[in-house]
This record gives sequence, structure tokens and C-alpha cells, in this order.
Amino acid sequence: MQRIASFGVDHNKLPPGIYISRVDGDITTYDLRTRVPNSGDYMDNRTMHTVEHMFATFVRNSDIADDVIYFGPMGCQTGFYLLVRNADNEKVLAVVKDVLGKILSYEGEVFGASAIECGNYRNLELSDAKKECEAYLAVLCAKVNDFKYEV
Repeated sequence: MQRIASFGVDHNKLPPGIYISRVDGDITTYDLRTRVPNSGDYMDNRTMHTVEHMFATFVRNSDIADDVIYFGPMGCQTGFYLLVRNADNEKVLAVVKDVLGKILSYEGEVFGASAIECGNYRNLELSDAKKECEAYLAVLCAKVNDFKYEV
């Protein structure tokens, strides 16, 4: 059985950042790595869940809305995947930063926080998502992002 490409990345040397995980035809999978893998510092489910609700809603209402295929958490609890059709890396990065900023400034109810809209709607907390997004935005703003995994 073939090993999937993401398992070929040395997660012991992977700092937070934005990376291109793979390209399949016209769809680019971005690795939005918010935490250092294998460090013992993982997102809890409530944080991941709330970031998912907030980011997915804002990105699907952004300049790239028509090209967004998927946004969701990694099972390893160290980041998220964003799948975009016809992606322009710099535009995607700008939108990611903009979405993070919108989450930080948002003061309303968490999007999709009802039993009708979500299967675990009680497991949401905006302040947790804001902490994660603030730390990740600082990472993205503090470095040159070339979208390549460091090897």
C-alpha cells in the first residue's frame, strides 16, 4: 500500500505556518499548521470545533468563497486543512490572514451554534478560538511564507 504524501513530511521538524500539502488537478490542499507537532501542546476539541465554525463561515464569505472546497481540523490536533480550487497562494494567504482578523474582532454568537445547525453545538467557545487565531496570525505575520515544508 502506498504511503500518503503527508506522512512523508518529518513532523518533528515542522513549525507552525502555512504549507501546500498537495495539489490534485486544480485543487490545492493547504496545511494551516497552528501548533508544533508532537510537542504535547495540542488543541482541545472545543478550540478546534469553534475555529472550524468561525473560519469556515468567514472563508466561505470571502473573496475566494466560490473556490473553497473544504475547511476542517486535522485529527492530530495541530492545525487545519483548507482546500481551494484555482488557488493563488498569495491571495489565499491574504484571505487566511483576513479571516483570522475577522475572528479576532468578532463579538457575536458562534456561527452554527444551535442544535439544528450542529451535532455538538454546546462544545463551542469563541474566546478559545480567538486565542488560537491570534497566535496563528502572529506566526503568519512574523515570517516569509513560501508554502513549502522545511526539509
